[in-house]
Amino acid sequence: MRYLAIDYGTKRTGLAICDSDEIIVSPLAVIQGQKELLRKIAEVVKAENVGAVVLGLPLNMDDSEGPQAKLVLKFADQLKEYIEIPVHLQDERLSSFSAEQKLAPAEFTRGKRKKRLDAVAAAEILEVFLEKNKAR
Repeated sequence: MRYLAIDYGTKRTGLAICDSDEIIVSPLAVIQGQKELLRKIAEVVKAENVGAVVLGLPLNMDDSEGPQAKLVLKFADQLKEYIEIPVHLQDERLSSFSAEQKLAPAEFTRGKRKKRLDAVAAAEILEVFLEKNKAR
């Protein structure tokens, strides 16, 4: 099944996708802003033949839900109403840190790195989700 991972943010939302064999995960895109975000995600779901969505949930290090996690949970509810495929939540702690580490060797300007970071973080979220599914 093809999964679409979402690293939700109020300014930028990163997307990543895997192949139908759930082996190769690739950063896909970064959507700027909130305007028509649900519609844009639905278009990607349809165009890429996605079977389920994995939404990063930014829990605090003590497993509690902070303000950003509450925003993501609200967005998850909206997304479930907008698309007709399952939406899974995946702990995304340290995904941005890991994404920054992966981008560090590339000599991007600060602006170019920022544009790619959210999609790479979404790929990190999806990789963790797929690994957990394989372990089951």
